[in-house]
This record gives sequence, C-alpha cells and structure tokens, in this order.
Amino acid sequence: MKGPLEGIRVVDFSKFLPGPYCTWLLADLGAEVIRIEHPRELAKQAQVFGWDKLPEAERARIRAQDVFARGKRSLLIDPGADASRPVLEELVRRADVLVEDYRPGVLASMGYGYEPMAALNPRLVYASVTLCGQTGPYRDKPGHDPVALAVAGALSRIGEDPDAPGFAGVPAADLLTGSNAVIGILAALIARATTGRGQAVDIAMSDSAMALIGNVISRNPDLSKAPPRGRHRADIGIYRTADDRFLVTTDMEPRYWQRFCEAMGRPDYAPLQNDKAARPGIRAFLEAAFAEKPLAHWLALLAAADTQFAPVSSIEEALADPHNIARGMAITVESEGGPVRQIGSPIHLSDTPPVPPRAARIAGADNDAILKELGLQ
Repeated sequence: MKGPLEGIRVVDFSKFLPGPYCTWLLADLGAEVIRIEHPRELAKQAQVFGWDKLPEAERARIRAQDVFARGKRSLLIDPGADASRPVLEELVRRADVLVEDYRPGVLASMGYGYEPMAALNPRLVYASVTLCGQTGPYRDKPGHDPVALAVAGALSRIGEDPDAPGFAGVPAADLLTGSNAVIGILAALIARATTGRGQAVDIAMSDSAMALIGNVISRNPDLSKAPPRGRHRADIGIYRTADDRFLVTTDMEPRYWQRFCEAMGRPDYAPLQNDKAARPGIRAFLEAAFAEKPLAHWLALLAAADTQFAPVSSIEEALADPHNIARGMAITVESEGGPVRQIGSPIHLSDTPPVPPRAARIAGADNDAILKELGLQ
C-alpha cells in the first residue's frame, strides 16, 4: 500500500524524541526514511539502559518494540568519519528532506550544515529541531523537555500545587515539536512545488511549547490577574473511587454540569457553577461521594446521565481499550522475534491512509542494500 508521501525520501540524523517522532510520522505516511545511526551513540545508549548485557535476540526484540524506529531503514555509519562523506553526500543528493537535532552549529562543523547540503541539492528541505532554535540568546542552551517548557512559561502552569510547579509526566514539548517539524517540512515541500527550491526549517522546542500558554494569554488581557496554577473550578476534577481507581470529569458546559449535578444527587449545585465561594464545598462533597462507591458504579451512573467523564486508564488498559483498538491506535506489529505491541498513526486519511507498520530491525540491517542503491558497493 502506498501512503500520501510515497516518493519522498528523508535522511534522518535525529536522535532525541522530537526528531524521531517527526520522522516516524513521515515514515508512517509513506515517506522513505533512512536513519543515520552512529555506532558510538548506540553503544552509549545500550550501556545506559543495560542492553549491552542482553542476548542479541532480546536486543532485537527491544528494537522492534521501538515505535519511533518503525518503518525506517537503518544505515549504521559514523557521520564524523571521512570515509562516510561520499555515502552521506550521495544520500543528500537524492533526498527531499533532511532532519537533524544536533546542537546549533554541530552538524555544520562536520560539514553537513544547511548551506553545503543545499549546494549539493537545491531542492532539499533541511529541518533542524533544537531546544531553543537556530537564533536568539538561548541558541546554544542545552536541555530537554522541562527546560523548553520553562523557557516558554508553560512549566509555571503545570501541576495542582499552588505553591510550586510540577513535571508534566509526559514529554509534551517533545511531541509538540515533532508535530511542528512535520508541519514545517510539509509546508516547505508544498512551497518547493512552486519555487523549485528547498529551504531551512527551524523548529524549536521552546517555540512549540509556547502554544501551551496560548489560552492563558487569550483569556487574560492583564496577565498579572490570571488565575494561579492549580484547579479552581468545581466542574472539572480527578476523583479517587472506593476501589482506589481514578475518574476524570470535565462538565464545564452548563448543560453538562446540570446533568452531572442531577446524577450526583445535588441539583442545587447546578446554579453555583461559577460561584467561587461555593467551589471548595462542592469539591469536598464530590471527593467524599466518589470515595464511597467503586469505579464501575460511577461509570454506569455518569454514562446513563450522558456527562463528560472517563476512567483514568493505565497504559496497559489504554492498549486494551476497544476504542483505541477500533481506531487503529493500539496495534500489534509482527517482527522477526515475534509480535510486539505499539501505537498506530494518529493521522487518518480516507483515500491515502498510512502504510502498514513495519517493525524496526537491528541497527545497520539496511547498510548493504542502501550502499548498493547508491552505487557505492
């Protein structure tokens, strides 16, 4: 099956989550992605995670399990070695897209920056994914997801503790950045159809994370009066049930709030939705009420009332959820070592759907085939 990006060739120098997430999406949509994998970096990673002590078959299975390596071809090569230059330059000549996530200037110092690569291939879309971008005072700042959230002002809004921010618990900036990189690449490819030339795509994690504060800026002309971090409403909450499970509710629209209040036996709370003075008492009642009965009771009650709710699923439960299975988001992928569980592509197209998933093989599995295609072996 051909995907919508059939015929697009991507050279992937990326290592950290935003870049591999970007190229995973491109590969799932049918692009040919060749992943440049540095032997020294792989050895360090194996040592950190203890994979170097595992049998080869187990390491291959771990590799197949890696969602973000899926659908990509692997070229095991040291990009800093002189002998690698003819291979990498020939790949770039034939590519439509290059994705890299080195610190600004590092790949350029190795001879693979935007200018020399664009000279090799003027149609090349060159996407750089970094913490704080290619320009600005923080250009050379090192860091990962929480640092990007902090620079963007988003970390100040995360967590329930009004006295201190908390970690998000999921790589929000990483994944936003990977998605923005895909958007930038596709926009540059569309522009190329008109201009005939590629261009540089500069995607920063700190820039991407600023989207997370857009609602605060939009709703608070005077930011000094914006509500502090934490939950302040009574019509949204996470509640512990009698069987030590959790349930989330989001009945912020008045009609849903009314249904919720009636279902909870407190219709008198409905007109108090925006009464700030009443909120602590309402929350206290709800916390006590939910703690009296098990999760199954509340799921049935709120479903009958048609309110906004969901059980807080574990990852295992999410992968077994019939909805996620029906949407093709909880899938099983065959690999050389047996079936592995993964997530599906979040992009659903009616006429050109994503290509069938193909589990990653060990690093360097495609070296011979790639070198032969390039006429270098």
